[in-house]
Amino acid sequence: MKTLVYLVIGVFFGIVMYKSEAASWFRIYEMFEFGAFHMYGIIGSALAIGVIGVQIIKRKKLKALGGQEMQLKPKAMSVPRYLVGGILFGLGWALAGACPGPMYVLAGAGFGSILLVIFGALVGTFLYGVVRHKLPH
Repeated sequence: MKTLVYLVIGVFFGIVMYKSEAASWFRIYEMFEFGAFHMYGIIGSALAIGVIGVQIIKRKKLKALGGQEMQLKPKAMSVPRYLVGGILFGLGWALAGACPGPMYVLAGAGFGSILLVIFGALVGTFLYGVVRHKLPH
């Protein structure tokens, strides 16, 4: 049953991403050129909804679907962590024309070349796991 719930939520998320053009390479390019507010509006809306959602989870002490307590622990603040990570994420996003969510939406929409980007993202994630203990955190 949980798998069905996650599948329905994922399909809904994919449809919203595709219909709002958040997975469009043109919209992403336009955002990086500061040419339009479209993507900033989507990202800002997601941020606001996320902040409100986390506050509701914390204040009402909501449980996860499996009934376990949610663990929302603050992360240690570190300039190198967020600066280097943000730069790498942004460069990858700009070069690929998609961040992780839209990559799967584009694959589902039939853009086969995005599978190469997904493969690269998975390899990069694996390599991070291999060298993580050597990096400044």
